[in-house]
Order: sequence, then structure tokens, then C-alpha cells
Amino acid sequence: MEIREQRNPRQPRDIFELIGRREQIERMAHAMRAIAHPLRLKILCVLGEQESSVQDIVDAVGTSQSNVSQHLAILREKGILGTRRSANHIFYAVRDQRTLQLIATMREVLCGPPPKS
Repeated sequence: MEIREQRNPRQPRDIFELIGRREQIERMAHAMRAIAHPLRLKILCVLGEQESSVQDIVDAVGTSQSNVSQHLAILREKGILGTRRSANHIFYAVRDQRTLQLIATMREVLCGPPPKS
């Protein structure tokens, strides 16, 4: 079985114009590095639907609170997550929905379309 690279004949030329735009390239690489960890991707998937507390995230991803907190700090530092304090609880949420669109696009490109319900 031969595997062929599929090319979209209508691929936009604007992606090739990025080569000379250092600031845009840096911003894109910065965002990709921030989400390029399996646990951070899981956290973003949990937060895609609603804001959540650290404990809710820990329960959903199945690792320690300290590990989750370290990755939340990275995502927050990179500007991907925002927080809201309520009494003694901190709730995390995705700041920019385009991050979730990027993850959805990566899933479709790399894993195929999601199964139909």
C-alpha cells in the first residue's frame, strides 16, 4: 500500500508569506510550544467546555495536583488561560477561543474528523 501526501490544490499562498514575518512566526511558535505537551492539551480539552477549579481538572486528567498546577501556571504565563477567584477557589478558563479552534484543527488534520454521534 502506497501512502501519498495529499495536497490541497487551493492551499492559500499567505502561509508562504510568513517566512519574512519574524514577529508572526515567533508568536505562532510560542503558542505551539505552550500547548505542545500531552497534559497541557488534556487540560485545554477539559477547559474547552467551561471554567474549572484545579481539583476538577485534577479529577478529569488523572494526575497529581502539583503536576496540574505547574502546567496551569505555564498556560497562564503564556496568556492562554485566565483565572477567576471565588472565595478560596481559583477557576481557570481558556482566554481565547482561537486556541480551542487550533486544537480542533490539529485533531482533524492529524487524527481525522471526530466520530459522529
